[in-house]
Amino acid sequence: MVTREIEAVNGLAHNQEQHAKENHRVFGKCNNPHGHGHNYTLEVTVAGEPDPVTGMVLDLKELKEILEREVMQRMDHRHLNYEVPELAGQIPTCENIARVIWNLLEPKITQGKLHRVRLYESPDLFADCYRNGASGTGN
Repeated sequence: MVTREIEAVNGLAHNQEQHAKENHRVFGKCNNPHGHGHNYTLEVTVAGEPDPVTGMVLDLKELKEILEREVMQRMDHRHLNYEVPELAGQIPTCENIARVIWNLLEPKITQGKLHRVRLYESPDLFADCYRNGASGTGN
């Protein structure tokens, strides 16, 4: 497993099909029209059989490079609504961001298989994406 910090991400949690009052009720502070910031913690787990020569499923250095290229360069210090094309037209919830990260990483991991993407919005709030399509949230 590799953990990365995605810092000072800005986004606007707003559903254009809802009234302002309903958006504020559902999203609270995250419905600020100028956006709001989060420092997310990302955990990525790769599963598989360790290589008999190296003892690794995937070299963690390689996984860190994939995360830097596919996630950090795209999302770190960005406004998710406007600067991340993969989130265009979506509310940047923890669940949606975790799913986008899964979709970015899965084709790039060629040794082992992506098993879980866990994205923490705070120490006790997170969203999971798993290989079988199941997702969940924690609190």
